Amino acid sequence: MSSGPGPSGASEGASEGRPREGDEGRQPDVTDRTDGRDRYPDALRAGALLVVVFGHWIATLPRLEDGRMVDAEHLLTVWAGAGVLTWFLQVVPLFVFVSAAVSTPGAVRRLEAGERQSHWWAGRALGLARPTVTYLAVLTLLVAIAHFTGGRLLGPLDQSLTVHLWFLVMLLAVQAFLPLSVRADRRFGLRAVAGLLAIAFVADVVRAGLSSPAQLRELGTLVTSTPGGVGWVNGLAVWLLPQQLGVAWKQGRFGGARTGVGVLTLGLVWLGIAVAVGYPVAMVGGDLAGSSNVLPPTLALVGVMLVQVGAVLTFEGPARRTLQHRPIERAVAVLGSLSMGLYLWHKLAELPAAWLGERLGAPIDAGVPGEPGFWIGRLWWIGLCLVMVLPVMAAVVAFETRRRRDVPQTTSTLATLIGGAGLFLGIPAAMAFGAQPGALVGLVGVGAASLLLRDHPRAHARARDRVGRSHDRGTGVGQR
Repeated sequence: MSSGPGPSGASEGASEGRPREGDEGRQPDVTDRTDGRDRYPDALRAGALLVVVFGHWIATLPRLEDGRMVDAEHLLTVWAGAGVLTWFLQVVPLFVFVSAAVSTPGAVRRLEAGERQSHWWAGRALGLARPTVTYLAVLTLLVAIAHFTGGRLLGPLDQSLTVHLWFLVMLLAVQAFLPLSVRADRRFGLRAVAGLLAIAFVADVVRAGLSSPAQLRELGTLVTSTPGGVGWVNGLAVWLLPQQLGVAWKQGRFGGARTGVGVLTLGLVWLGIAVAVGYPVAMVGGDLAGSSNVLPPTLALVGVMLVQVGAVLTFEGPARRTLQHRPIERAVAVLGSLSMGLYLWHKLAELPAAWLGERLGAPIDAGVPGEPGFWIGRLWWIGLCLVMVLPVMAAVVAFETRRRRDVPQTTSTLATLIGGAGLFLGIPAAMAFGAQPGALVGLVGVGAASLLLRDHPRAHARARDRVGRSHDRGTGVGQR
C-alpha cells in the first residue's frame, strides 16, 4: 500500500527503510513467524479499523424520493438511542493508545541518541500526506465531473466525503508531543496520566463556570451548554491521555487481566456518572458550538478511553493465543497493509453504492428507526457498500503499488514547519467546506505539504554543483 503510515501508525519508519517501530522493546507472547512483528497491536488496529468503516456506513442514512437519493442524514440525528452504540464505535482513543505503544521504543531510542524528533515526525506527516493527496485529487476530479454533468449523488454525500479526515490532523498533532509524553513517563510514571486527568477536569470545571460543589451534579449540562472557550485545552489534554497510557503500557507500568478488568469497570462507571451529570450519551458528532463530547473533547470521552484500555489488557491473553492461528495472523497482516487506503476511501464507496442501490431498486432508504424495515434497509446499504468498496480498493492498491514507496523525508526544520502547516490548514479546510469546494482547497494545502515534507536529493545535488561552479570561477580553476 502507501509508503507511509495508516491511520493507526502501522508503518512507522518505513519511509526511512528501517524496521517499523514497535518491533523492539517488550517481547510479545505471539509474533508473526515471518517477520518477528508483534501482531497484537496490529490486530487491535485492524479490529478498530473495521469498527470505523462499518460504523460510518451504518451511520449514513440515505433518503430517497421516487427511487432517487436526495439527501443523507446521520443516524444520531434521528435516533437518540444510538448514542450508546458510540461507546463502542468511538475507537479513536484505541488508535492513539496503540500507536503510542508502537512508537515508544523508537522515541526512546531517538532521545537516548540525541536525534531530532522532528525528522521522525516529518516522515509520519509525509506518510499521511501522500495518500491523502491522491484521495483529494480524485475527489476534486469527481466534483468537476459532477459540475459539468449535473451529477446529483455527490450533493447528499458532500460533507460525508471529507469529515472523516479530522482523525489524520488529530493524530499528527498528538504525535508531535510523543517525545514529551515519553519524557513525562520517565519522570513521573503514571502520575503523568493523573496530571492530564486533572487538567481535563479543571478545563471542564472552568468552562462550566461552577460556583459551588453542588453544581458538580450538573457538570455535563453546564459544560455542553456553553461555548468551547477554555474547553479547547482538552483538545490536547484529553487526546494526549491515550497516548500517555500507551507509553506507560509499553514501558510496563501497568498490565495484566486483573488490572484490565479494574480499568474496564472504572470506565463503565465513569461513563455512567458522566451521563448522570448531564454529558451527552453520544461520543461522536457535534459542531463547534461545543454541544458534544468531541468538539471540544470532554471528561465523558475519558470513560470510553478507560473502557478500551481495560479491554486491551483484559483480553490480551486470549487474543494472543488466537493470533497463533496462521489464517487469522495473515488476515491481520493484510488489513494492516490496507489500513490507510481503507480508512481514506471507504466513504467514497458510498457514491457507487447509492448508484447501484437506485438501479436495483433496493430498500436503502433509511426509514425510521424502530420500524420493521429499518434494519433490513441498513443491511442492504452495508452490503452495497461492501460490494462497491472492493473495486475502489482494487484501484487504490493498483495505484499505490506502482509508485515509489520509500520516499525520504526532509531534514529541514523550516520545511517541516511549513509542510506541517499545509496539512493543518488543508485538511480542516476540506472538512469545513465538504467535497465542494473543500477537496480542491484541501488538495492545495496537502499537496504543498507532500512536496515540502520530502527530501529532494537531486535538487540538493544541483545546488551543490552550482556552488561548486561558482567557487571554481571565483578561484580561476579551469580558466585558460
